[in-house]
Amino acid sequence: MKITLNKIDSVNATLTVEVVKDDYAQRIKQRLKEISREIDFPGFRKGMVPHSLLEKKYGKAVLLEEIEKLLDNQLDIYIKENNLPLLKQPLPREDEYYKPDFDTPGNYQFTFDLGFTPEINVQLSKDDIVPYHTIAITDEMIDSQVNNYQKSYADYVQIDQVEEDDMIKGKLEELNEDGDPQENGIFVESMILIPSYIKDEEEKNKFLTAKTGDTVVFNPFKANEGNEAELASLLKIKKEEVNSHTGNFAYTINEITRYKEAEINQELFDKIYEPGTVTSEEQFRNKIKELITKQLVTDSDYKFLADVQQLLDEKNKDIRFPDEFLKRYIRLSNDKQTPESIEENYPKFISSLKSQLIRNQIVKVYNINVKEEDIYHYAELTARIQLAKYGMNNVSDQWLEHYIQEMLKNKETVYSFYNRILDEELIIVLKKIVTTEPKEIPMDELKKMIEPQ
Repeated sequence: MKITLNKIDSVNATLTVEVVKDDYAQRIKQRLKEISREIDFPGFRKGMVPHSLLEKKYGKAVLLEEIEKLLDNQLDIYIKENNLPLLKQPLPREDEYYKPDFDTPGNYQFTFDLGFTPEINVQLSKDDIVPYHTIAITDEMIDSQVNNYQKSYADYVQIDQVEEDDMIKGKLEELNEDGDPQENGIFVESMILIPSYIKDEEEKNKFLTAKTGDTVVFNPFKANEGNEAELASLLKIKKEEVNSHTGNFAYTINEITRYKEAEINQELFDKIYEPGTVTSEEQFRNKIKELITKQLVTDSDYKFLADVQQLLDEKNKDIRFPDEFLKRYIRLSNDKQTPESIEENYPKFISSLKSQLIRNQIVKVYNINVKEEDIYHYAELTARIQLAKYGMNNVSDQWLEHYIQEMLKNKETVYSFYNRILDEELIIVLKKIVTTEPKEIPMDELKKMIEPQ
């Protein structure tokens, strides 16, 4: 077998592969023997079918199969041995004038188009100035997280007098026109009501300031403004029966439960952090500020990496790509693509490809690697941060390990962790090479900068 490389320019080439009969003849003979042992051929025992019959029935299919294997194997070896910087897999020439005759085994010639990766410039120095955007941590941001903790550790307490957002539990009984319990009327032993959900203000006000043990006479039909679906659910009846129960009901209050946010005190501090490590509201707020700062560093770093990418994109603005090769590759990869759609989307495709090539080149030049233990530690850090948002800082090692392993079962999550770690390593390296220019901006402004366009 002879393989010849013909370089057309810096990013385009062809590979011509000459296959002679001796390259594949023995392989075909061996494969036909295997088929003879595998199939049932009328009139012959397995393994005893004459070669001529096998060749007549299976020869062409086996020829195509073995030549395809031979080409794939030899092309792969040639590409690796010659370190060819391919962008995509070789594509068979579409304008090939020579059409192989596979009906009669002989010598063949195959030509493939190649697209090479262009040379990428990732040279940076202290002369390259890149802004590094940070967010000023405001009191409002800290207040918001404090409130989240108060809600996370809120309690439900029993009280004696109803307010609008309280949850009431009691007995509901339908009344007749005289205000007495209606014979065979609706009776619900245990019903939950929340006054704030009552749409009619007059009916809602009947419950406000009521106490445990009080009986409130109200009209559910009016309270829900005739919403049949809601009334059917409330009265435990069918929707079509609602209009037969539009009068008053007596609701006897058995329990009043109120949602109460946790107070900012030592009890709350000890629930969130290791007991005794935070002993004042000032320390509490400082801890929260540290947490928010760590969380927002990710956004700052993401913008920094994007800015470096943009800088390197500018340095590589004149690089060439094997355009016709890539457009044909896109068409062959997706039969739904039309020539018009390929032309329309090609600039975005090239922009994305260039960004990926720049990233890959930085990783290669600076020998950045991500190990399995790196992914595990990142998963552990992610788990702790996620749990800390809900004030769960003191979970057991066993529970934390279970949480981590559940994350690592998801391949997409692991791949995401891999890329984030790679980005973090890139950021560390790039910060040492370029000159960073600190810029403090509001959080909303940074969010707009990093949102996809």
